[in-house]
Amino acid sequence: MKKQHIFIGGLHRSGTSLIHEIIKGHPAISGFSNTGVPKDEGQHLQSLFPSAKMLGGPGHFGFNPNAHMDENHLLATQENANKLFLEWGRYWDLSKNILIEKSPPNLLRTRFLQYLFPECAFIVIIRHPIAVGIATQKWRKANMSSLLKHSLVCYKRFFNDMPFLNKLYIIRYEELVLNPIEEIEKLLSWAGLDNYNFNIDVTDCNKKYFSLWNTVERDSFFSNNNAEICDQFDTNMKAYGYSLYEPFTLNNVFLDVANKSTIKPEVDKVVSLVTTIPAKPAMRLSA
Repeated sequence: MKKQHIFIGGLHRSGTSLIHEIIKGHPAISGFSNTGVPKDEGQHLQSLFPSAKMLGGPGHFGFNPNAHMDENHLLATQENANKLFLEWGRYWDLSKNILIEKSPPNLLRTRFLQYLFPECAFIVIIRHPIAVGIATQKWRKANMSSLLKHSLVCYKRFFNDMPFLNKLYIIRYEELVLNPIEEIEKLLSWAGLDNYNFNIDVTDCNKKYFSLWNTVERDSFFSNNNAEICDQFDTNMKAYGYSLYEPFTLNNVFLDVANKSTIKPEVDKVVSLVTTIPAKPAMRLSA
């Protein structure tokens, strides 16, 4: 039976590891485990493209122009498709029908991966930039303005790439932690799989980050940025259903529109598209 590749992407500290841990436990899925690399991420188990650390690390890699990869990238070749499959294949159980790989920078290389694996699908998780920013400060000492901008730059680039993708499921961290059983059931149904009982603790960590924002970070942020800049951050966040001024508020319209736009390309006007680049012919992996 032909293998289905599913790539998981999203910013660091946005829930990619949580999604990976939950769905790789499904009996039909093989994901990386006990590899000895951080978070069992495929970016550390290959020699083809740079890892997030090489590009600047969490909270910064998206600013590096080399982080974005598409079907026109010099590395998008049949030879490299086979190379990547061989390097990752050492860690998959190839008796399983669905093979998953998780790395945060996949958020910016969906089109590249789709060119290498034409039948692949993507799961992208997004999270409130405030929560992502404060959580990322554990690993990167950067101010909130820079961290918020990084989230928005990466999300915008991903949404510009989104209409080029054949199969995509977007989930927000906030929905996942609110109704984990229901959200995972919907995700598995999208993947054509039966539901299963997972034994992973799902906790809403946004509350503590929003509390830190309201008691520590907020005043500093607003004192260092004028009203116009703050309003621009808020406007940009609202495109993804979030708010700078009311972090607990979630716009539920966003996800329906986003996922519909991946199923019906005519709806892709909801995002700001980059100039269309003619795609190269899709390739197939060697047997």
